[in-house]
Amino acid sequence: MDQVVLQSRDILSTHARSFRWASWFLPSDRRDDAAVVYAWCRLADDAVDEAVSAEAATDAVILLTAELTGEREPRPIPAAFLEVCRRRGISVEPALELLKGCRSDLGDVCLQSDEELLRYCYRVAGTVGLMMCGVLGVTERAAAAHAVDLGVGMQLTNICRDVLEDAQRGRTYLPASRLRAVGVTPESLLRGDADPEAVASVVRDLLALAERYYESGDLGMRFIPARSRVAILVAARVYRAIGAVLLQRGGDALSGRVWVGVPGKLFESARALAACLRLAVSRRTAHDTQLHTALAGLPGCAGQS
Repeated sequence: MDQVVLQSRDILSTHARSFRWASWFLPSDRRDDAAVVYAWCRLADDAVDEAVSAEAATDAVILLTAELTGEREPRPIPAAFLEVCRRRGISVEPALELLKGCRSDLGDVCLQSDEELLRYCYRVAGTVGLMMCGVLGVTERAAAAHAVDLGVGMQLTNICRDVLEDAQRGRTYLPASRLRAVGVTPESLLRGDADPEAVASVVRDLLALAERYYESGDLGMRFIPARSRVAILVAARVYRAIGAVLLQRGGDALSGRVWVGVPGKLFESARALAACLRLAVSRRTAHDTQLHTALAGLPGCAGQS
């Protein structure tokens, strides 16, 4: 088997347990393509998070961009990613947008508003939804908006789960406008002396916002070919369960990361199978364009070509 595919599988297993679990429900050829896409996304993320300096991170993102645009000979994982894009008819535009999101993580991060937050979520996760449409064989253009929304919902969950870790990295993704509304400053969150209950109230509100995007993502599941649909439903359900576990402790994200264990994943997988049956008989519902108000002008969003 191709060494890059094996490496991509290993990266997926090591860094994305929820996605690895869901990937077992994919047909084998699409599972490997999904692993390659994830490996490239991980390479982009690590280019910033694991860099020894801001300069090194900038150089790494520039290299990744040049590999996508053909200005540099791609390394093995980018080359495999480009091959998947070619074979599955995936535009590199979402990947270039993802790199913009990674680049915005350079240095200290302090998002000011919901609009900034949602555009960031689009760039680092909504774009992955667009790329996965190609991997899964989705052909209807209407699916793109729902794929973006699923990615945004998952990233909002990530942000709520990782408040403490992100603050330790000098990053505040919880919008400053929301923090100030409950008497918290981004600076206090970074220092580690923010009121936990006030921060938890912001987390709860953002998890409620994530639910709106997850619901839209569910509406788009009908566009996914039947053999792959359950895998994406499993991934969505497991990620939503992370938010549910966080809510069980009141949204307290400052006491450490939460996760979903194997029993929870089994339960959510069963729910995903049941959801597949419901989707087979449910009526098609139009996309809620209000979900993309903050995403105006970004590729793949409602109202965009």
